[in-house]
Amino acid sequence: MKAERDSHRTSGATSSGPSARPITSPPAISNQMRPFALKPGAGTSVRNPVGGQLVFKLRGEQSNGAMTVFETVAAPAEGPPLHFHQLQDEWLYVLEGEIRFRLGDDVVPAPPGSFAFIPRGVAHTWQNTGRGPAVLLAMIAPSGLEQFFGRYAELTEQAANLDTFRALAPEAGMTVVGPPLAQSHRTHEAASA
Repeated sequence: MKAERDSHRTSGATSSGPSARPITSPPAISNQMRPFALKPGAGTSVRNPVGGQLVFKLRGEQSNGAMTVFETVAAPAEGPPLHFHQLQDEWLYVLEGEIRFRLGDDVVPAPPGSFAFIPRGVAHTWQNTGRGPAVLLAMIAPSGLEQFFGRYAELTEQAANLDTFRALAPEAGMTVVGPPLAQSHRTHEAASA
């Protein structure tokens, strides 16, 4: 039985050299996790806490809890309050629009193609600084924020409802530590309006 199992894992090819070993194929995929592809716009949608839609591309149950990936649309001037994740690392990639990131104490512009890595425990936020919607691709590892976004959409019809965000954050392992960038670091354009 072991030999039969091992024969399924080797391709029959061997590497060359003095310590030649069989080349093995990748480990089998579990029954719970399968590869898939999505077309643009596909995925499960919920209303985003910062205005617009949030579309889940990969949920925790699809990745054995390894990660969550979503595309999020943010309205002009919107962004979440300053917060940190106790259990998750986060990656953000700007697809469209003009964003600025706050990573710890640093505020940096983030045009399309910009990327940010935010380790767990680091206070961060972002804001759409453009005149039109901005689109971000967010990756969270391990998974666990799906419930936060679903609950937020159920509890409030208002975008940027900071009280609801703050109330739900602890359930998702987040701690809100300050206001959104629009309040803490006003842009010259916003200050003169």
